[in-house]
Amino acid sequence: MAFTLNSYPVVYRAKYTESGGWTEEFIEKPHKTPQEEAQLPKTEATALSDSRNFYNDMPLVNYTTQYGLGCFEGLKALPQKNGGFAIFRPGENGKRFHNSMKGLFMPPFPADIFVKAAVEMIRRNINLGFCPSYKAEWEKDSFMNADSIYIRPFSYSEGGIGVNISKEPWVIMIGTPVSAYFSGGSSDALVTDRIRATPKGTGWIKADSNYVIAALAKHEAVEQGYMECIFLDAVDRKYVEEGSSSNIFFYLKSGELITPELGDTILPGITRLSLMELARDRGVKVVERKIAIDEIFSEAKECFVSGTAAGAVPISSITHNGKKATFTFPGELSSELQKTLKGMQYGLIPDTKGWLTKI
Repeated sequence: MAFTLNSYPVVYRAKYTESGGWTEEFIEKPHKTPQEEAQLPKTEATALSDSRNFYNDMPLVNYTTQYGLGCFEGLKALPQKNGGFAIFRPGENGKRFHNSMKGLFMPPFPADIFVKAAVEMIRRNINLGFCPSYKAEWEKDSFMNADSIYIRPFSYSEGGIGVNISKEPWVIMIGTPVSAYFSGGSSDALVTDRIRATPKGTGWIKADSNYVIAALAKHEAVEQGYMECIFLDAVDRKYVEEGSSSNIFFYLKSGELITPELGDTILPGITRLSLMELARDRGVKVVERKIAIDEIFSEAKECFVSGTAAGAVPISSITHNGKKATFTFPGELSSELQKTLKGMQYGLIPDTKGWLTKI
């Protein structure tokens, strides 16, 4: 299933006005019961889904639609083994969303309001029956194909046609069903010659515009039979930075776990941050630094990408300039980290970190 546009009925919306701060509301869009919707003919189901994706009181022509001036977040609410739901580290997403809006010179959305809105939006949808149920079978593959609720908060600007910044944006938050991000089949990656982000740019922001190049590069890689594409830095063209929509890790023969150091070209991932801490808990030396593609080819024994949708997904090989480096697949460390991370997220193992916000 991966991502789907079949958003849940209850959405959250906030509007900023320079005179009055943020005005919040929850909107209940057209819906039937989940069981009734599942029985609808395809045309009726599509029409109902489309009706939940339109907002007639918001401008079509604005700085977001015309110039990509906007940002978004991605986080999950997950069914728990012993019942109920929990959101994984929403406070960290709230902080990043705040920083992204601030980086785009928008009035930043407060992180505490972000968390409260996410919890309440999911709670209302769960009360209407829109939520997955925990399945014990998910435990067999460490939840690689488990269902969850994907929460997508995003900014949307006021009307405008000239190149400008947004002074009175909306913040909208929706929930959709989601399962495995990467489909089965290839687990190989290709180094793209495209450039995702440049110094002094917006690579550190979860900005809408960042994902245009990522989408093109990912499409080109998939067309050639690869699962993922990998970006090199814009200046030296030799240091690995990110995947198409994920951070990346390399477990070296020396026993060090390397991930590219943060800067203004790399997104500070919440899953990245979590996996680093879990690896250190296992006694692994975790280092944030530049890592050249040549070093990876000679020294890396495992490779995996990380993200909200993906978790920790192993990469079996990287191809660059016609040469191919292969890695242990699936790697022992990446498998252990995935098992721990997902087990904690779904309540199979105790949340010793306090990372889950119960609903």
